[in-house]
Amino acid sequence: MDRSSLLQLIQEQLDPENTGFIGADTFAGLVHRHELPLDPAKLDMLVALAQSNERGQVCYQELVDLISSKRSSSFKRAIANGQRALPQDGLLDEPGLGVYKRFVRYVAYEILPREVDRHWYFYRHRSCPPPVFMASVTLAQIIVFLCYGARLNKWVLQTYHPEYMKSPLVYHPGHRARAWRFLTYMFMHVGLEQLGFNALLQLMIGVPLEMVHGLLRISLLYLAGVLAGSLTVSITDMRAPVVGGSGGVYALCSAHLANVVMNWAGMRCPYKLLRMVLALVCMSSEVGRAVWLRFSPPLPASGPQPSFMAHLAGAVVGVSMGLTILRSYEERLRDQCGWWVVLLAYGTFLLFAIFWNIFAYDLLGAHIPPPP
Repeated sequence: MDRSSLLQLIQEQLDPENTGFIGADTFAGLVHRHELPLDPAKLDMLVALAQSNERGQVCYQELVDLISSKRSSSFKRAIANGQRALPQDGLLDEPGLGVYKRFVRYVAYEILPREVDRHWYFYRHRSCPPPVFMASVTLAQIIVFLCYGARLNKWVLQTYHPEYMKSPLVYHPGHRARAWRFLTYMFMHVGLEQLGFNALLQLMIGVPLEMVHGLLRISLLYLAGVLAGSLTVSITDMRAPVVGGSGGVYALCSAHLANVVMNWAGMRCPYKLLRMVLALVCMSSEVGRAVWLRFSPPLPASGPQPSFMAHLAGAVVGVSMGLTILRSYEERLRDQCGWWVVLLAYGTFLLFAIFWNIFAYDLLGAHIPPPP
């Protein structure tokens, strides 16, 4: 029985007078009597919907949304009011799961703070399309690094090699007119240690985030962090080049960590405090390493070394834009008021940075090192 036939049957048998409400117990009996195809999570949510109503009824439109896998704002408010009816450990006790479904369950508990959302995600998740964005970006970064490493026979501190800095992908203040460099620098890295750190975080944090929130949201957050990183460097450290995807990585990490802190009581990921401390220590040490390379390089170089400001700009983007994007894993961004405020602020920053790069260097008489 398809969804349209199911909905027609429900309306004919349970709401013949078109009152707009359906008794939850009566509907549950219909489901079991006719063996209708409805996910267990949706039945749990049906109970929550009924408990949110004083007469134990469900609004017909909310029921349509439930069966059609749509959740409006009113639907989600009703679910939140009746959330106490949902089994709190249902997914953890789910028996007989395969390896992939266990991974999906792990992702649900790693990313989502509410049991109702975990159930919804677990039963709705499909393996197609896979989380291709973060995997593709990481693979491209590794390939570019290997190509330059093999060509230059240099695997650490690659930015000290003049030929490496001649790459058309590196952002250099002398090449600001080549606008693609403000994004493509994310494929270049200082050395093996920076690539390893970024690739590890992209796969450990970025892939689960993409599985839950989708390609569009995570790619938007990642690229916004990358772009903000290079533009911030062009404003605050006008002589320095930029390499590495740290702006995007820090946007993802700071958004996820901020989401965990904001929903601390609801997060069920194991050892969350220890993991957060380790993440902060690793991120801080990476920033410290970038500061050291910028101001106290271990080897003589022909020009300034890459700036660390991209890390900080990515973190700011993650806390501001990321919290809005990750607040509701399925609500459309255009329906969130906070999203428009964040988008306006980010757009204002972009306009300011564009005008700065066009006019400020000449007005301030900045001494830019010659591009390699």
